[in-house]
Amino acid sequence: MTDTDPAAETSLRWFLKGVTKLVSVPAAVLVTAQIGFVALARDIGFSLPEILVITLSVWALPGQVVYVGALASGSGWIATMLAVSLSSMRFLPMLMSWVPVVRGERSTRLKLLGLSHFVAVTSWVFTMSEMPSTPRQVRLAYFAGFALALVVANLVAITVAYQLVGHVPAWVSAALLMLTPLYFLLALGGAGKVIDDYVAMGMGLLLGPALYAAGIGLDLLWTGIIGGTVAYAVGRVRRRST
Repeated sequence: MTDTDPAAETSLRWFLKGVTKLVSVPAAVLVTAQIGFVALARDIGFSLPEILVITLSVWALPGQVVYVGALASGSGWIATMLAVSLSSMRFLPMLMSWVPVVRGERSTRLKLLGLSHFVAVTSWVFTMSEMPSTPRQVRLAYFAGFALALVVANLVAITVAYQLVGHVPAWVSAALLMLTPLYFLLALGGAGKVIDDYVAMGMGLLLGPALYAAGIGLDLLWTGIIGGTVAYAVGRVRRRST
């Protein structure tokens, strides 16, 4: 009779618990939004294997849309990869906040690097809402269960949707694709704890459309820099006055 490692058993149990969290509103929103992406990519002319590879390799819905849109417009591979990389830069702050939350004593750099690929809107919201009440030593296993189950569910949904979805109106695809950012906005509003959070969101909602309408290049980058700076200043003043 062989001895089992209690730590390994605990990690497996939390991994499986993460898998069960697939049945949730965030996961359902992402899967539904991916159906919109399938309709868009199929109309452009991408095959099912190509869509699956794009989804698995990019793993960020806006980046996936940028990818197929750039190739459809005739952009070269270098320009396309650069556009996808720039669109994914917004995940850098998420990743920087994700690492200290999920990292435990046994969390190797290799594990963190591997799972960091799956840090996007849905998995980040899951991390920030679930991990504070989870024992630190099993947080990475918990995240891995949820993230990998989410990947599998999306690949299955994409495969089924590709077979069932015909040519749908563009506005339907757009509406489905908007589900993820809409959910993210609502989730951030519910998770906000201090005035800094709400100032940052408010500045983003105001500056983003304004800078885009003004035709300023890198409008998303400038929105983050200006809005984040203002939110930080407001929070600093508030903390000094208390």
